[in-house]
Amino acid sequence: MTIQRMDNVLIVVEDMEAVTAFFAELGMELEGQTQVEGPWVDRTVGLEGVRADITMMRTPRRPQPH
Repeated sequence: MTIQRMDNVLIVVEDMEAVTAFFAELGMELEGQTQVEGPWVDRTVGLEGVRADITMMRTPRRPQPH
């Protein structure tokens, strides 16, 4: 079974590589990875001095009917 649709979800994890592999096994595709920090991130998270590694994954693209 693969995931058909997922809206924006944030999950805090200790092992990014393992979690990325887990969601890839469910059929999700890696879209990108980055690191974020700064005042905007601090306000969003509600903590000061936040630096977060982010992995973005998406559900598989389905062919569009003609």
